[in-house]
Amino acid sequence: MEISKMEKAKIYHNPKCGCSRKALGLVEQTGLQFEIVEYLKTPPSKNELGEIVKRLGIHPTEIIREKEDLFKELGLSKSDQRETDEWLTILADNPILLQRPIVSYKNRSIVGRPPESVLEILN
Repeated sequence: MEISKMEKAKIYHNPKCGCSRKALGLVEQTGLQFEIVEYLKTPPSKNELGEIVKRLGIHPTEIIREKEDLFKELGLSKSDQRETDEWLTILADNPILLQRPIVSYKNRSIVGRPPESVLEILN
């Protein structure tokens, strides 16, 4: 298969985060084509987030950074009885709450914590 027709990996990246930078370095070392999405500058849409959690096989609350000040400021709790759709809207509207990095490749996604875990889906 031509390299131009191969599916690209995508990394939802925050350059200020050490784990995210390390995961990006690991993705670069694979030689795969990839796209960097600085999600604080270009937040993923609610639909994109829905696809990510579907591929992760988790509930949206599992990719929320509850230690962020904004989480408390918004009066949120992971035990809130909210619909999945509402959690996805909260994440789309407040991308700072999103765990990082997240790498998507083919039909899978993974949270890069620890960063080395991203290699699991890139083979």
